[in-house]
Amino acid sequence: DPKAPEGGLNVTLTIRLLMHGKEVGSIIGKKGETVKKMREESGARINISEGSCPERIVTITGPTDAIFKAFSMIALKFEEDINASMTNSSVTSKPPVTLRLVVPASQCGSLIGKGGSKIKEIRESTGAQVQVAGDMLPNSTERAVTISGTPDAIIQCVKQICVVMLESPPKGATIPYRPKPASAPIIFAGGQAFTIQGQYAIPHPDLTKLHQLAMQHPPFTPLGQTTPGFPGLDATPPTSSHELTIPNDVSGPIV
Repeated sequence: DPKAPEGGLNVTLTIRLLMHGKEVGSIIGKKGETVKKMREESGARINISEGSCPERIVTITGPTDAIFKAFSMIALKFEEDINASMTNSSVTSKPPVTLRLVVPASQCGSLIGKGGSKIKEIRESTGAQVQVAGDMLPNSTERAVTISGTPDAIIQCVKQICVVMLESPPKGATIPYRPKPASAPIIFAGGQAFTIQGQYAIPHPDLTKLHQLAMQHPPFTPLGQTTPGFPGLDATPPTSSHELTIPNDVSGPIV
């Protein structure tokens, strides 16, 4: 029965989560110990996308009971982080645990239901807040589904969402969302260019060369202009131009 409360199905599911860097660091843990424990205790495969992106995709794959266990451990870890952050804080109201699922847009209609009936039913029966984004994530056919509430409410909500996804498979081809790396800020100091990565300024030789060339004013005369410095001739200061070859990986930040 796909509506079994514990999702007792011999079916393998894949659920994708969208997380910020701090959230990813929390579930990875020191030397990867936290995610290793989650994998071992839940029995689910938990993969984290690579790259220096502000957002990462966390993919959880396995039988439904393994997925629910993994979600339970993630939600409890996030609640632990919230409690820790409130220890020395003046904030009195405790924020809810929030997870963002990435769901094919073709399945969102079933999740919302006719006139919003399904999503209303999920909210009322679980106590979780559920919001389906109106727009698709960039360069994809997926939408973000945000779930907020207590860890228990989130687990119950994920169970119901899994049932909907099993009953209404995606239609057509799905273009998955892939977060893009953030462009690192650039500063110029002491005649050198640096990119900012975390708390460090990393020298960037290509941009340094570009900066140095831009600061130079060679004394050559453009075609069609009289040469300055000769008596009786127009002494208008010349303008100069340079043709530069800029590597693809730095052209974006320059623009």
